[in-house]
Amino acid sequence: MRRVLVAGFATRHVVQSARRAGFEVYAVDHFCDQDLCWNASKHLRFDELEDLPDTIATIADGHTIDYFVATSGAEDLAVPLPHAGTPADVSARFLDKLEIQMFFEDARIPTPHLSDGRFPAMVKPRHGAGGWRNRVVGSPEDLRAWKKEWPDVPAITQELVSGIPASVSCIADGTRAVAIAVNEQILRGGEGDRAYGFSGSITPFDHPLAAKMAAIAEEAVGRSGCVGSVGVDFVVDDNDTWAIEINPRFQGTLDTVEIATGQSIFKKHIDACQGTLPPHGLKSGTVAARAILFADRDLTLTRDLGDCADCCADIPWPGTEIEEGGAVVSIYGWGPDRTAALDMLDRNITRVRQYIP
Repeated sequence: MRRVLVAGFATRHVVQSARRAGFEVYAVDHFCDQDLCWNASKHLRFDELEDLPDTIATIADGHTIDYFVATSGAEDLAVPLPHAGTPADVSARFLDKLEIQMFFEDARIPTPHLSDGRFPAMVKPRHGAGGWRNRVVGSPEDLRAWKKEWPDVPAITQELVSGIPASVSCIADGTRAVAIAVNEQILRGGEGDRAYGFSGSITPFDHPLAAKMAAIAEEAVGRSGCVGSVGVDFVVDDNDTWAIEINPRFQGTLDTVEIATGQSIFKKHIDACQGTLPPHGLKSGTVAARAILFADRDLTLTRDLGDCADCCADIPWPGTEIEEGGAVVSIYGWGPDRTAALDMLDRNITRVRQYIP
């Protein structure tokens, strides 16, 4: 059995996919939730990202690691292990949103322009994942207030485009890419620095411009030099689509893509790292939806959400303390169409909430 070490801030989705694909999995993770521990033969938790290299070295010590796979926070680490995925130096480029902007512009891929002092605009940190701290600013005063709140955070401002957030999941070998799924993304909404944070996905995304997004993603990822599982984020309306970011790693949509297609994306990731791409996109036999449930107040879990493991993931241990706004658990629904999947998701959310004090 080949052994995989998955490391990053949140790894459960990749660990679970690798285990299902028949790999023995080691994990270095910030949370070490229950279902990560169920699927990882060995696991170590870390607190701060600067602890990652030493924690990786500790868990790898004395073991043969066939593949090292990086998730969020570890993408640009150069570790002395056989790397399976986008090279660290290439990842570093696409962790910088200004570099992504220049990449899209150089490739003539439609993307929101830098705002150049025009408002309203979207301000976002140059580094960081998940949409945290992205904010719409309507005036120079709003922008100054954001910079005052985050004085040490380099940022870019882009023209504001409206539409539905979406993404395309690709498999790439460094020069070619195949789009395997188009996804609708769910954002947290509301106000403040979490409004544009990722909070779930629906796969597949049935939209008139889905094929166009897939073609743009294949072109962009093929040019990027990224390898393995790679995602491209979009905003799409009835007439136009704009590429927003390239994610040089497994994406948060992994779960819904695998449920919808019945395929192992981790296996396709490893195949791509060895030069073999799927011949075409994956057909979806069902519609899958995932929603992240966030705490509306500070809380301590007293009951075991493991009892709901048939419909949820990222399952915290009983006794876990969660601050207001923190992620509690991921919940799923699926069915023959979008309505059925969302109906099941709603029922499962109601079920899971009964376990939360």
